Amino acid sequence: MRKILFSIIVFAGINGMVMAQAYEIKFHVDGLADTTVYMGYFFGESTYVKDTAQVDSKGDFQFDGKNALDEGMYFLVLNKSRVFDFLVSDDQNFKLSTSTEDYLADLKVEGDIENQLFLEDIFFNQKSNKEAEPHVAIMRDSTSNPKQIAEARKALDVLNDKVMAHQDEIIASNPDKLITKIFLANRRIDIPAAPEGSDPKEFGYWYMRNHFWDNFDLGDPSLLRLGRGIYKEKVEDYLDRLLLQQADTITAEIKKMADVAKKTTDTYKYLVWTATLKYQNPEIMGLDEVFVNLYDTYFASGEMDFWANEQLKKNLKERADLLRLSLIGNTAPNMVMMDINKQMKSMYDIKKKYTILYFFDPDCGHCKKETPILSKFYNSTQFDVEVFAVSADTSMVKMEKYIKDMNLNWITVNGPRTATGSYHNSYDATTTPTLYVLDDKKKIIAKKIPATRLEDFLGQYERILANKSGNP
Repeated sequence: MRKILFSIIVFAGINGMVMAQAYEIKFHVDGLADTTVYMGYFFGESTYVKDTAQVDSKGDFQFDGKNALDEGMYFLVLNKSRVFDFLVSDDQNFKLSTSTEDYLADLKVEGDIENQLFLEDIFFNQKSNKEAEPHVAIMRDSTSNPKQIAEARKALDVLNDKVMAHQDEIIASNPDKLITKIFLANRRIDIPAAPEGSDPKEFGYWYMRNHFWDNFDLGDPSLLRLGRGIYKEKVEDYLDRLLLQQADTITAEIKKMADVAKKTTDTYKYLVWTATLKYQNPEIMGLDEVFVNLYDTYFASGEMDFWANEQLKKNLKERADLLRLSLIGNTAPNMVMMDINKQMKSMYDIKKKYTILYFFDPDCGHCKKETPILSKFYNSTQFDVEVFAVSADTSMVKMEKYIKDMNLNWITVNGPRTATGSYHNSYDATTTPTLYVLDDKKKIIAKKIPATRLEDFLGQYERILANKSGNP
């Protein structure tokens, strides 16, 4: 009985020691002594410091802690410089040795297959890149003839096949390792030949869309902690290249992606925040509606309360509420403002087929370039349009001078001298110039469109309307 009890006590003590030292990564660097080093890690597109260590006189030091490190890529920092990268996975007790003469070339691994594979791959790629250099030079040389280029391309294809075969071997032997996740995350989707009788382009598109996430788990937080922001790259690539750039479509797909990312709080937070930032000021007209949808779904609902503080939610709410009022398809709020004759002009009194809202500032350099373009369009277009230009400056003198200098004959009013309140509470026009297009019912049909595109936009818009009326 005593022997059994003693064994239990010893086992518990050993187990407690193991648990108390969840990670212990030892280093030896020849030529380095009596200094401070840091262990950093990646998260998304940023880097952070995780731990600090003191190097002794022999070049030995270690990072250790009671809580296991998050799986991912880490790096050694010396004198504010990133020295070399290494992987941290299941085994968090190993040793790395090198020298100051060449940190990477002299790097050796003890006690960790993950980093051994990682290091071997680095050296393999270095060798492959060296072999590729003369062929790449031929491809880039403008004096190379077609035969030389073809031979160089063929040689590069052979080298690429070797690299992929090397990776395939590692993947097959180590399916659960972090390095396998890294290889797969960076792989292109190979599209097979289209079935007979099908459209190759359409087949390729749907195959790519349906298989885009085959090698990438949006719920795996280790993919947030790699040497570059591949998680964001993948998300944005999918949203930009494979989806119809329409708010409802994008919103629905983000919801599907977020449901997968919800496996962990890190990936859930990161995916939702990446998408929210992307559509806060989108490059494509109309996609600000995605931002409003994301705010409603994930922030107003309290879904992101596990990390989003009240100030952040307040800021997002203000932006969403502003955008909500001026989304494409909404009826534009009326503006009643003073013109140079001190008469109040109502935007709703305009009876033209199209109304161009033009927010400008007399002192704005970009406005001075955009206004003549808009004026040329206004004076030459065959479309039935009127411009309702709103000056952001309080000065009536500046506004009058601007009208004369630019020779403007459209409706110009002073934004601050208003009977309908600040336009900033109704329109997303925080910067100038900003331009909206309204139809005859004052519905917003375009926003933040440059004046150079107005003629083409209205032509296309009318063709769409004609097709709809011809195909009820």
